[in-house]
Amino acid sequence: LEPFDESVIERMSSQGIYTHLVTDHSHYFEDGGCTYHNRYCTWEGFRGQEGDRWVPRKAADMELNGNRNNKQGLSVEQHMANRSRMEEEAKMPSVRTIDAGLEFLSQYETEDNWFLQIECFDPHEPFYVPEKYRRMYECRDCREAYNWPCYQPVDSKITEEDLENLRREYGALLTMCDYHLGRILDFLDEHSMWENTLIIVNTDHGFFLGEKGYLGKNYPPMYDEMVHIPFFISYPGCEPGRRNALAQTIDIAPTLLEYFGVECSHEMDGKSMMPILKGDEPIHDSILFGIHGGQGNIYDGRYLFMKGCANEANEPLVNLTLMPTQMRGFMPSKVLKQGELVNGSRFTNGIPVMKYPAGTYLRPYKYGDLLFDMETDPAQEHPIEDHKIKEDMCRKLMAAMDRIEAPKEEFIRLGLRG
Repeated sequence: LEPFDESVIERMSSQGIYTHLVTDHSHYFEDGGCTYHNRYCTWEGFRGQEGDRWVPRKAADMELNGNRNNKQGLSVEQHMANRSRMEEEAKMPSVRTIDAGLEFLSQYETEDNWFLQIECFDPHEPFYVPEKYRRMYECRDCREAYNWPCYQPVDSKITEEDLENLRREYGALLTMCDYHLGRILDFLDEHSMWENTLIIVNTDHGFFLGEKGYLGKNYPPMYDEMVHIPFFISYPGCEPGRRNALAQTIDIAPTLLEYFGVECSHEMDGKSMMPILKGDEPIHDSILFGIHGGQGNIYDGRYLFMKGCANEANEPLVNLTLMPTQMRGFMPSKVLKQGELVNGSRFTNGIPVMKYPAGTYLRPYKYGDLLFDMETDPAQEHPIEDHKIKEDMCRKLMAAMDRIEAPKEEFIRLGLRG
């Protein structure tokens, strides 16, 4: 979170809602994510996921990364060191996170006005999982496990057999996650909490396991495999069933505020999902999404439009921030020297902000503009060429970007305005 952001968690806490976070998401403990977890009244963090700089690297057994297709490098070495302290399922950080969540529930299930976030990093790669789950999927010897794919297109070095083995490793990890999520659901059953508790199960993004010829995430277009993610909500008194209205993860924050009866102190991009939960009433005409430096995407419930950048250099691209950090470490000094203080906007709640030039490994230019009819082509296999529809979606994209006061550089980068 930026200093100019209004934290919904902090707002709830100030109004008497006890907020608690349990997580093994190590990015919170790094430079780029260090301001989120401290907004909670209390929090617990569990070390060891992915390349979390935790166990001294001399403990790494690199023979465990024997598959030729696996990622290599410092984070892999770090992970192998971390694994030396989680050789049993009970010691794995995701399991310890669930344990901590259940401990909180056992203490607070008879209390009112609390919010618990149980955030597990799994099933993120690497797909490290105890052998009992791997046996269910007849996975290879653990030293040959294809469980940490590089972010890249599927090439001639990766066979169909490789992809099948990768999916088996992923399935094994999903099965472990399902089991431990089930422990939470069992607790809710045993203590009759469904009748008086708002429960949300969601995630942040998907992952390509060979679909559409990709592995990983971030660099490909934002296809449904990446962005159409699990989103389950149980609301006391709400009729069960599927809802069709458009919703995004940014809608969770205003939903929480309405549920707890806390007034919002600032303008938000998201909207409360209560109308959807109570009657499947729409709250969005369209939704805007994407990744910094990638295509600009908009979906109106029928058509999905992905706007590519206007030039191969993918410029101009900027960072607007008062926290000049990367995930690990600070922005380079050569970038910091180019910073300039600019006027605040809706994004910064009117607070002046530093603008820095940004770079990216994303290359959306090669994908161009993509338009899909999600009603007739939900698998997004056949992009359509319809100039009239594309123009209409461009107008909707610009209107959405104007509404959130996107920086002028973004309009230029996407070729929407000169």
